[in-house]
Parts: sequence; C-alpha cells; structure tokens
Amino acid sequence: MANNVFGEPLLICSNDPKTGYYRNGCCETGPDDLGTHTVCALMTEEFLIFSYKRGNDLITPRPEYSFGGLKPGDQWCLCLSRWIEAYKAGVAPFVILEATHEKTLDFISLPELVKYAKV
Repeated sequence: MANNVFGEPLLICSNDPKTGYYRNGCCETGPDDLGTHTVCALMTEEFLIFSYKRGNDLITPRPEYSFGGLKPGDQWCLCLSRWIEAYKAGVAPFVILEATHEKTLDFISLPELVKYAKV
C-alpha cells in the first residue's frame, strides 16, 4: 500500500478523468514510472497553458491513449518535474496532499507543498 506525504494511506486523486501512471486513480509510482507521476494537482487554465507551451499538451484529447484531455478543475497525477518547473515559474497548480505520493518529498519539502495545498 502506498503512502501520501503525511505517511498515511494514499487517497485516490481522480477516477474522472482516470489518472495515475497506472491509470488506477492514484498517484502511485514504481521503477517503470520515469516521470515520477506523484503529485495530485488541481488543474488551472494557467498551468495547462504553461504545460502546453513546454511541450506537454494535457488539453487536447488523445483517444488512442484513452485520454479525453484536461480542463480547469480536473485533478490529475502530474509528473513531479513538471510540477517543480511550474512551481519555479510561479504557476504551480494546487496540490491535494492526501492524494500526493510520499516520493514527492524526495524532491520538495512538505512545508513548500503545504503552501499549495487545496483545502
């Protein structure tokens, strides 16, 4: 069982749209997840545009990958490096801490994540 940043059981990030590297709704990770998709984030228009401009189009539906595209308000397991990039650029989306994998803490501190907590 995976844990969140508080050391408690990892909660589901989203089943609609179905998210997670393993598409099980959770921001679980493993050795095959090279992008470390551990941050459960609440999408904003600002972040989606930022990501699009950085070459990661999360907006356009891609039916061949069973991906309907994201819109503001959706929750999604983000690649940790993309969230940190957005954080440094001042456009990081809110984070759902209870659904964010503890591995995230290997790269950013809990006090910094708490500043972006969606309550």
